[in-house]
Formats: sequence, structure tokens, C-alpha cells
Amino acid sequence: MVVHAVHWFRKGLRLHDNPALQEALAGADTARCVYVLDPWFAGAAKVGVNRWRFLLESLEDLDASLRKLNSRLFVVQGQPADVFPRLFKEWNVTRLTFEYDSEPYGKDRDGAIIKMAQEFGVETIVRHSHTLYNPDRVLEMNGGNPPLTFKRFQALVNRLELPKKPLPTVTAEQLAGCRTQLADDHDERYSVPSLEELGFKNPGKGASVWKGGETEALERLGKHLDRKAWVANFERPRIKAHSLFASATGLSPYLCFGCLSCRVFYHHLRELYLKLRRRSSPPPSLFGQLLWREFFYTAATNNPNFDRMEGNPICVQIPWDHNPEALAKWAEGRTGFPWIDAIMTQLRQEGWVHHLARHAVACFLTRGDLWISWEEGVKVFEELLLDADWSVNAGSWMWLSCSSFFQQFFHCYCPVGFGRRIDPNGDYIRRYVPQLKDYPDRYVYEPWNAPEAVQRASGCVVGVDYPKPMINHAESTRLNIERMKQVYQQLSHYRGLSESLHVFPHSPHFFAHTRSCYISVPFSSLQLLLFFVAALEMAHKDSRMDAHVRSQVVTSTPFPHLAPFFVFFVLSLHTHTHTHTHTWSSGLFLIRLLPLKYMQNGQKQL
Repeated sequence: MVVHAVHWFRKGLRLHDNPALQEALAGADTARCVYVLDPWFAGAAKVGVNRWRFLLESLEDLDASLRKLNSRLFVVQGQPADVFPRLFKEWNVTRLTFEYDSEPYGKDRDGAIIKMAQEFGVETIVRHSHTLYNPDRVLEMNGGNPPLTFKRFQALVNRLELPKKPLPTVTAEQLAGCRTQLADDHDERYSVPSLEELGFKNPGKGASVWKGGETEALERLGKHLDRKAWVANFERPRIKAHSLFASATGLSPYLCFGCLSCRVFYHHLRELYLKLRRRSSPPPSLFGQLLWREFFYTAATNNPNFDRMEGNPICVQIPWDHNPEALAKWAEGRTGFPWIDAIMTQLRQEGWVHHLARHAVACFLTRGDLWISWEEGVKVFEELLLDADWSVNAGSWMWLSCSSFFQQFFHCYCPVGFGRRIDPNGDYIRRYVPQLKDYPDRYVYEPWNAPEAVQRASGCVVGVDYPKPMINHAESTRLNIERMKQVYQQLSHYRGLSESLHVFPHSPHFFAHTRSCYISVPFSSLQLLLFFVAALEMAHKDSRMDAHVRSQVVTSTPFPHLAPFFVFFVLSLHTHTHTHTHTWSSGLFLIRLLPLKYMQNGQKQL
């Protein structure tokens, strides 16, 4: 049987350790390597020029590597569902291979393509290589549920075999047996487009520190592993001022786009550590960033709403403020806090910031200062970050906003002190907030405290040349910690009630603020009734509630036609408990639907 194979590149933009590509070449008579400019990258999100540039550079590098092997990359613009029927017919395709995508959108897309391929009589082969572990296998070990703590995740993967050893790089000999004749108009039809061709006007040169592609990724890996002293004497890394600047050994964007195999990185690091330390097993912290990546991929794999609050079963439903003006100041680096503004400026210019800098700006936007939803932070990072994996980006924001995975809400990053501890001289601020480059070290983190004479001598007057702080950090943090405290106190109380009543097998969505108890729950009739009573029990203990109005409960419903309404419950019920049976008796049960109103700060109010 004649085999005409197509390998579909998506994230695994490399020739080394590419199991699906190896499957395409095995025994094939012809083989084509295809990249479809499809919505996994652009999607509904706004993707910035730096990410597009990195992608196009990676595709150009992949094409150059294939040229050296007497092959080429076929770049086709369009959606896969529209592209593949044409390619199947035009090239008489009999085999389609691609790397497994564990994210919900990818699963849906790939399922549709597999079904389509079957209709055309095309064999499909899918192989894992974007993650160290199969997320579906980890879920299976955890009873079908995602592990919601990193400790639990580590316990699960420690029971698995070590990640598979990486496969060798594709060779010219492999491709020689399945060489495909290229059309004369190949460059015209299938070349990598430019930024201008994609609609970017005056895109500029971009940050030279991040050049896309497998070639650059492997060079960086070599430099990273050359730091043998660091590997041999490994301990949890301590961030220093120079760590804030992008370096020639950074790898995260290359792992995100699959220019570098995570298995190659893992095993090279492991083998070098064992060689230098001669220990039976390296510490898990050596692979910390890789394992956090795996953790979030696993948590997201069966959750299509992982990047939003609504419909997200693991997300605490906190009533964040809606403040577009404050959001814009944060995103554009105009907060008046030099440490925060420097981070956001570096992110916008270069597409990368240190992970502790990400922690600082995420805390500032959400639970630390501005009390704005982590969903907004996800969107900004999705646009600007080179390494914005969908799973890792959303998971990190939920974690840092204390919406899931992490509940130490009393720990907040100070937008002055945290940066000063890392970089006492303020070199980082002077690089990315040049208005403050001539400020004395004493005032560079808090220029508003500098005497007016110092401000004028430094050429930057606060409120004129640089914005005043947009918020009182100490006051905002105190208030927000109290808000979070109320959320988690009521969440803990409600969980205890629901467990005793056997109402919900999984944690309900839950949130609270100073006036009402907000809960999002499944809407079956029995659960709804039990929910009313559980809500009453909570509200009854709230001294701020009117004695005659036991509770004010707002439900967040998945039914769109109910979204514009509040449900106001007046309940007076007594509970009689018999063995595993709950009887609710007496009292008044009144439900009214009231129009939705909003307070000036964007929070809901009856």
C-alpha cells in the first residue's frame, strides 16, 4: 500500500524528540510537514506582535532545518476544518500524524479532524510529547478529578515511571525515503508569512533577546546546562537583581511553542545532576518550573472554562470590582508604583518577565490592591507573554489571586518593599521607567516621598512627569485581606454544612462580600432546596442581617435568561433530621425575581 503522509505541526515546532513526526516518516512513500495558522494561537484572544513574531521566527527556523534535509514546511492559512479536506484530496493523503493536545479546545478540534479523516479514509496517529506526563493518566489515578494542590500532584506523578527518554532528531536519511516533489510555486503558496502580511503595521524589530526557533532553543539549552556549578550545588534559587532581566539561557517561550522538548530538558538536567552529585535521585525542586507546568496542564485538561470564573468548578467566585480605568493603568504601566510599572513595561516591550515579577503584578491587580478579576490579567498576559500557555497562564492567575490552589490570602506583595529587597539600587526601574533614572536610590521605589527639590533636580516631578500612586497600598491591602477573610470564612462554613447534608459531592462555587452571600450551585430541584436551607443557616449567624430578613442570597446561574435577575429569599424553616433523611417543615417560602442593579463600584446590589 502506498503511504502519503502528512505531519501536522502545532506546538511541537521541532525536529528533535518528535514522536508523531517519526510516525509520519516510518514507511511512508511521501511525507509533507504542514503548519496551519489556526485559532489555537490567535483564537478569540488578542495576541500581541511579540508572540506573532516569535511564532513566525520559529516557523522560518523549522523550514530552514527541513531545507537542510531536502524537504520544506508547508504553511497553510485557515482553519483546520476547512484546510484538511482540500489537502486530503489534493495530496491523496493516507496518514495524518500530530502531537496530542491536552487542552479542551485542542481536544475538540482534534476530535473533529480525526472524524473527518476517517470519512476520507485517512489513518490518524497521535503521540504525546508536549508534557512530561499524560494528564489524562494523572486524572485517572486521582479518581477522575484534577489534583488541586501541588503536593497531591507530586504524590501522583511520583507513582508513575520517569518521563520517557527523548527520541533522536529526524535525519536526512529518514526523509530521503519519502521525498516529496515540490511545486515551482511552493514559496508563493506555502511560505511563512510576514508580520506585515498578517496585518501588523510598522511592527518594528522586536526584542533581540528572544529569537524564535528550535536552533536558538538548543543553543540556549547548552548554555543553561553549562552552568554545572549551579546544577551541582542546586538549592532553591534566590532571585537577584540581574535575574529580572532577560538572559540568553531563558527557555520558557521555547517550551511553550515546543521549540524545545520538555523531555530533553528534563533528562539532560537529571543526568547532569546525577553525574555531578552522584545521588540516587535529584530533588523535585530541580524541576520545579517544569512540574508546575505539568500541574496546570493536568488541572485544565477537562475544564473548558479553566480561563474564566463562570462555569469553572475549581474557582472561588469572588465578587471582584469592575474598573476599566484602573485596569488600563495597570496594563499600560501607569500605576504610579515604579516597581509595578517597570514590570508591565518590560512585559509589553519584550514579552517576558521573571516569575516573581509576575507574582507581584498579579497580586497588585487582584487581591493585593486593585481588587480586579484575575480574568482580566489572563487576557493581558495572553496578549503580551511569549510563554502564555493557556493552561499555565490561567492556572497561575487563579493561584496568585487565591481563586484556586492557594489560600494564603494574608500574604501580599508590597509594590515598594518587594522590589527593593531584590534590587536595592533600582537598576531595573531605571531601565524600564527611564523618567526615574536620575532619582536617588532612596526614592526610586517611592518617588512621591522625595522632596520637591529632589524631584526637580532629578528631572521628574510626580504628578507631572510621572503619575502619582493610583491607590493607597496599605489601606487597600488591609481592606482586601478582610474581604478575602470573609470569603474563605463563609466558604469553610458552607462546605461544612453541605458535607453534613450530603448536598454537593464536589466543592460548590462560592463567594461573599459585606452584604450578601453569593453562591453558584447546580440547579437540580432537590439541591436547590437544600441550598436554600444551607444559605439560611449561614445568614442566620450574620449579625449584620436584619432579624426579620434572614438572608439575602444571590445565585449565579448557568442559564442566560436568569442572569439579569436576583433571587431574594425569605425563609423561616426548621430542620428535623432522621437517619440520612432531611425533613424541612413550617415557615414562609417566598421567591421574588428582582431586576439587577449595580452599585457605582460595579458590585451587585439588591
